[in-house]
Amino acid sequence: MMLKWRLLLGEGSAEWNMAVDEALLELRKASRSPSTLRLYVFKPSAVTIGYFQKIAEAVNLEYAKSRGIPVVRRPTGGGSVYHDENGEVTYSIVAMVGEVPRDIEESYRVICAGVVYALEELGLEAEFVPINDVVVRGRKISGSAQLRRGDAVLQHGTLMYATDLETLASVLKAPKEKLVSKGATSILERVTTVSRELGRRVTKDEVVRAMIKGFSRALGVEFVEGQLTPKERRLAEKLLEKYRSREWNYKR
Repeated sequence: MMLKWRLLLGEGSAEWNMAVDEALLELRKASRSPSTLRLYVFKPSAVTIGYFQKIAEAVNLEYAKSRGIPVVRRPTGGGSVYHDENGEVTYSIVAMVGEVPRDIEESYRVICAGVVYALEELGLEAEFVPINDVVVRGRKISGSAQLRRGDAVLQHGTLMYATDLETLASVLKAPKEKLVSKGATSILERVTTVSRELGRRVTKDEVVRAMIKGFSRALGVEFVEGQLTPKERRLAEKLLEKYRSREWNYKR
């Protein structure tokens, strides 16, 4: 009999999404929340930057401001990400060591297999590239980042199914040395989407269904749809102030 994990579906602002992910991590660490897969959309579209990034080096702030695109710092590391409300689904996994591997690279491999299997469901052959990317035909289609507190693990990441790549390339700043190391000269050469690869417009609902199947297969669990508990919501509302603050978002 398969273990059951909670499934949360929804949408929200960048600040709210980051607050919820951190709240779930804190409460899972305290054994007050169940292991959870969360699939969500950023509404409105937004940029998140990694915890260690310098905001002005990661984002074209003038362009973001002119287009009304919020920029929020994540609690996890990694690089800057454009979350298109009409073209990207974000996942987060919150679980304990033991449910996912203790070794960090192995845990990325196991969790990112959920994305690989989801893309297989959609008709694409994808590959996990350590430490935290999933690629199709050599182009990045998903990136992930992780944070651990005690034995609790948060991993969240993207799946671009119809992201506006021109906006992505305009609002993000990719270090030239990183692009060169990946064999690309521009962000547009480096990334792709499910719709672009399949040659048809893919819907969010298709992607969500595929991701549920993919993560179920990767983790060997069954998902049961639920809701945030009152204690999770209260903690997320408390953390929301941090993610709204200039002090947090511009700390580097």
